[in-house]
Amino acid sequence: MCFAFDAHPPDLPADLARRRIAGGAGAELLELTSADGTAFSAALAEAPAASGRAVVVLPDVRGLYPFYSELAERFAQAGHHAIALDYFGRTAGLGPRDEEFEFWPHVRQTHPETVQADAAAALAALRERTGATAAVTVGFCFGGTQSFLASTNPALDLDGVVGFYAGLNPERWGDQGPIARAGDMHGPLLGLYGGADEGIPPDQIDTFEQGLVKAGVDHEIVVYPGAPHSFFDRRFEEHAEACGDAWRRVLGFLQRG
Repeated sequence: MCFAFDAHPPDLPADLARRRIAGGAGAELLELTSADGTAFSAALAEAPAASGRAVVVLPDVRGLYPFYSELAERFAQAGHHAIALDYFGRTAGLGPRDEEFEFWPHVRQTHPETVQADAAAALAALRERTGATAAVTVGFCFGGTQSFLASTNPALDLDGVVGFYAGLNPERWGDQGPIARAGDMHGPLLGLYGGADEGIPPDQIDTFEQGLVKAGVDHEIVVYPGAPHSFFDRRFEEHAEACGDAWRRVLGFLQRG
């Protein structure tokens, strides 16, 4: 997993927090329906006055739990409508997920195609509710991988994808993974990695980036020296600089013309 169950997203950088849009309700839990009829849960947070692209948040292997509902609220505070979705409606019913949820059996039953179908349904709900047009996926770990893979699907009509410590291991993902499918991706793409993440070694990141370069995909890959997997956590004060920079890069990405 990425974060501890009681983790929280880092606060917006101080200067951005001073400019953030006041007001707005907390994330609202929704029951949505995917194209195959599957009911799944999502948490939607509306920005009082949106100023950039909407965000579809793709969680880590735990699915929808408080960290990601709170993250959707952070994006809304920064001026971006956001919706975080749960992956496991087909196998575990509706969420959100609690600390006792045994996620691995359900993770193993997910497929990029169904994740993308659920993302499409979440994005449709977000657009219907808010009128948002442009949208970006932002994913973490397992969700970061899914965010990158979503860029291979023109039907989603995304304006970009972001992945925090997205898994790249070709032994895990094979011909369906980001390294194998880099040539099918459409940018812009932003990848954020921890330099001390033992699960995602530099050679995998380099191979992925080489594939993006070869395919001419508009991208930026950032590696934070000394930062571990899941560094984007309010409790990791020693990585506050990396968290602040990551926030700035993501919010800048959301404002791209």
